[in-house]
Amino acid sequence: MPKRVDHAERRTEIGEALIRVAGRRGLHTVGMRDVAAEAGVSLRLVQYYFQTKEKLLFFGLELLAERFGERVSTRVRAAGDSPGPREMVEALLMAALPADDESRTFHHLYTSYAVLAVNDPALAAQPFIKNPDTAEDALTELLRQAQEAALLEPGVDARLEAVGLLAMSAGLGTGILVGQRSPESATTVLNHHLNRIFRTGEVVLP
Repeated sequence: MPKRVDHAERRTEIGEALIRVAGRRGLHTVGMRDVAAEAGVSLRLVQYYFQTKEKLLFFGLELLAERFGERVSTRVRAAGDSPGPREMVEALLMAALPADDESRTFHHLYTSYAVLAVNDPALAAQPFIKNPDTAEDALTELLRQAQEAALLEPGVDARLEAVGLLAMSAGLGTGILVGQRSPESATTVLNHHLNRIFRTGEVVLP
């Protein structure tokens, strides 16, 4: 009896091969043939599952986004049984900093995709912006929860702060990648801005 193929598993294996080879060589240099060789499968099989390089690239980014979500969840669990809004915000922002091999690959490839999409209509047509919007909405909601619990300084705009914090995290991440600063100094900067918007000391609720 012929072996039953798990197509979702096979697609994931190919996507992970893309991440590995692109992490070593750079996203702009990787072709479908390179991914096939990394995955140990034929070029025809890669084309069967993804048809175009653009679809393969976006699938790889979706895998990276899933892993990012797992990193955030791990940090949240490490914060204790009932983490508050600030701990959740910190988990989201700190998980994005390229402080280890996996997070460096995430930041490197995600940034590379955005750069390539500027001049590639096929890449730009992929729903690349969905995941950044999701992160912005999640961070905004956490800040609004903190606001309702009187944990933020008066006058804080949750949406504007979420946009600014994510942009800051992305910029700091790039600084780490190019050796401009260390993960520790980037963490200090993020904490400085969180201290600016979160109230310090005990909050007495009415």
